[in-house]
Amino acid sequence: MKHVKILSLILVFALAIGAFASCGGKTTKKLVMGTNASFPPYEYVEGNEIVGIDAEIAQAVAEKLGMALEIKDMEFDSLIPAVANGSIDIALAGMTVTDERKESVNFSDSYATGVQVIIVKEDSDIASPDDLAGKKIGVQTGTTGDIYITKEYGQENVSQYSNGSLAVQALLNGQVDCVVIDNEPAKNYVAQNAGLKILETEYTTENYAAAIAKNNTELLEKFNKALAELTAEGKIAEIIEKYIPSDGEAVTPEPDTSESAPVETSETEAVETSESVPAESSETTAETTSEEATETTAA
Repeated sequence: MKHVKILSLILVFALAIGAFASCGGKTTKKLVMGTNASFPPYEYVEGNEIVGIDAEIAQAVAEKLGMALEIKDMEFDSLIPAVANGSIDIALAGMTVTDERKESVNFSDSYATGVQVIIVKEDSDIASPDDLAGKKIGVQTGTTGDIYITKEYGQENVSQYSNGSLAVQALLNGQVDCVVIDNEPAKNYVAQNAGLKILETEYTTENYAAAIAKNNTELLEKFNKALAELTAEGKIAEIIEKYIPSDGEAVTPEPDTSESAPVETSETEAVETSESVPAESSETTAETTSEEATETTAA
């Protein structure tokens, strides 16, 4: 009789564990996003968190997909390789769709358009893109500004920097004559540094989208579907309006004067058990650039 009771207790315990596993033990897949968090208002560090337009769009998409978003801060020129090799699932970094990048990754539908502009000192003799010949031009490594400027004016006239802030600092120090960068970060840099201005003549315009691995067509389809729904619901326009209001008073992050270590990872939802999406399965005025994309004047 004693043995029967023990066996009964073991059976009840086993059934309880099974019930817990089937109900509460469900894993939540993690969506790992790579970005370069020095590109306000699209992505920047606020406190210990990576925030901005891209971060909020990725969070909204992750919620649509029932996933937990994790954001990794990386060098911009390492984002495409990281997507291609599966280190991250997606890259949102004010990234322009180019034919060269499309050789390595797929791109989602565009959610915004960006404008490349020229930052100069207020007393500069550079008045338009026509005046760039023979000048030393600062760019952020790996960006379309870098690609366009290097191709048009040659490497000998271009200085590459790991982020826009360093390029602007080089301009202030007289190491370069101008900086070519996306419009929205440019407005932030000029607002924070006296003696600089943005030329009225744009350098070029381009489309922003999320980069996704070529063999991850399932995630590409799901991302585009979620993005289309968010666009139709007005959520994309709402996010952009939050950071780049139509009244022109854009959100300007406070300069970071702390000496703390840079933020490498920001996870927007606490998940005890999570897994990355497997690769095999898975740069603004707010207007619509297509049925599924919102147009912005940005980087």
